[in-house]
Amino acid sequence: MYGWTGVFLKIDLSKSKAVAETYDESLALNFLGGRGFAVKILWDTLKQGTDPLSPENKLIFAAGPLTAIGLPNSGKLVVASKSPLTGGYGDGNSGTWAAVNMRKAGYDALIIEGKAQTPVILHIKDKACEFVDAKDFWGLNSFETHEQLSKKYSRTAGIVSIGPAGENLIKFATIVSQEGRAGGRPGMGAVMGSKNLKAIVIEGSSSIPLADPNEMKKLAADGYREVLAKPLYAFWKRQGTMSTVEWSQENSALPTFNYRQGVFDRAEEIGGFAMEKIKIANRGCPQCNMTCGNVVKDSEGKDSELDYENVIMLGSNIGLGNLGQVATLNRMADELGFDSISLGNVLGFAMEASEKGLIAEKIQWGQFEETKALINDIAYRRGLGAVLAEGVRAASAAIGNGSSDWAMHVKGLEVSGYDCHAAPGMALAYGTSSIGAHHKDAWVITWEIKAGRGNYDEEKVDYLIKTQLIRGGLFEALTVCRFPYNSLGFELEWYQKYLRAATGVEFSLEQLNQISDRILNLMRAFWVREYKEKWTRDLDVPPMRWFKEPLTEGTLKGSMLDFKKYNDMLNTYYEKRGWDERGIPKKSTLERLGLVDEAKQLDTYR
Repeated sequence: MYGWTGVFLKIDLSKSKAVAETYDESLALNFLGGRGFAVKILWDTLKQGTDPLSPENKLIFAAGPLTAIGLPNSGKLVVASKSPLTGGYGDGNSGTWAAVNMRKAGYDALIIEGKAQTPVILHIKDKACEFVDAKDFWGLNSFETHEQLSKKYSRTAGIVSIGPAGENLIKFATIVSQEGRAGGRPGMGAVMGSKNLKAIVIEGSSSIPLADPNEMKKLAADGYREVLAKPLYAFWKRQGTMSTVEWSQENSALPTFNYRQGVFDRAEEIGGFAMEKIKIANRGCPQCNMTCGNVVKDSEGKDSELDYENVIMLGSNIGLGNLGQVATLNRMADELGFDSISLGNVLGFAMEASEKGLIAEKIQWGQFEETKALINDIAYRRGLGAVLAEGVRAASAAIGNGSSDWAMHVKGLEVSGYDCHAAPGMALAYGTSSIGAHHKDAWVITWEIKAGRGNYDEEKVDYLIKTQLIRGGLFEALTVCRFPYNSLGFELEWYQKYLRAATGVEFSLEQLNQISDRILNLMRAFWVREYKEKWTRDLDVPPMRWFKEPLTEGTLKGSMLDFKKYNDMLNTYYEKRGWDERGIPKKSTLERLGLVDEAKQLDTYR
């Protein structure tokens, strides 16, 4: 095989045992890698109904055939598991030197199961795997862990770790690398913590087998130059995703006061231009020349890496308009090992519950010091923090009093940074995302606003599906960053060329779309298998706030979604995906995609 190493490293923490196993080439050709490998492994090896925080659950770190090859933005790694937050398939990707080192150590994936008797660190160095006592690391935050392990092993090692949030099984804990690169929104850090696994250190020294190394070297250099030549590159380097703050404000899509307003009267103070005034550096993933991380000094004089999602979720969504203070909350989230999107959601939910008198605690909008205290309470499961540690779906179930209408999640995963009162296409993207309410799978709102945000038409459904196949399927399987493509216009044809030079296989765009469709359908099947009779089409509907409560401020004041039109659009979506009226892939659809055995298994849960 070329492009792929052809080897997975299977690790049983209960037995302190690691075994390298080869896999069949057909798996690579049919699922490519990354998310494709992860969902196929989970489907094949995880027993239905497995407790996500039990030793039987598996934690997978998976790369694709383009990961770690010296081409634009290729330092990515998918981390996946059955999610403790949602109960369905969960994953995320992270830019990390662990991706590069894992591939150079000879592995396309790590498959981790079991639970260590006491906290451990995995040290993988090429073909050797050592189980290291982590008692002196347990309790450290992710930054401290990274610093100490870098000194102990190597500054060039790939390191991923959890902070106190993962150790304490907070349901939206992430896995952190390089002091700010985080992945695994649906609680992958909690899964890692449940296994007593504090960190993984990977050192690799081999080369990745390529079908045409000389052609790849030329294509990679050409690709980097092409990225630099894109018209939007210079502004991107200045602001990265932070320019989206102003855009969302202008288009009434900025999450504000728990997704009530769509605009924030202090947006300019936390936007891209305000960030530029205090920015001290750019930071990025390995092998990237688009460095999207904007490093600033926070209100406590420490470095914090900002992007759009963490700023607005810990800013406008909780009514905080001081960028230095927002940066402090963001740095705390990274140190403790929280997903900043979900954290901003649970904080906003708590503030609204306090405002409405539904909880005894007084948590006011935009109050910096008490918000800091609450974040620490969540990390250590103290008082109200213990309720919020379960996520907004569980918190709303505990609090009741109609709070489920404004618990901003889909399938248990908190909504990311776009208000959809006046964006039905983006609402459908959230509703049908393969991990819950996340923009990663299909960010359609910019196109939707140009095409007509009030429409619930077939064109919008077609565009959403096309985007899901590219963003949620292709890029997550390859496994490389989508930013060159969706932010600068780096053409998809580049990836076909890269695949040919890496693997020796000529993939057409039609074939790649089919692979993406296969992956996304298997992810949907996994959800149905785990939910069984609890699976309904209601799980594909976004929060009721967007249907029942109109925007309260801005030029689109009064706007809200139409429930009937949304459901009609959802029906159209199901029909085009080849799913039944409950949103379950039809047997004929799975068989068409080569998922014959999976189709037979899924019939049991219909």
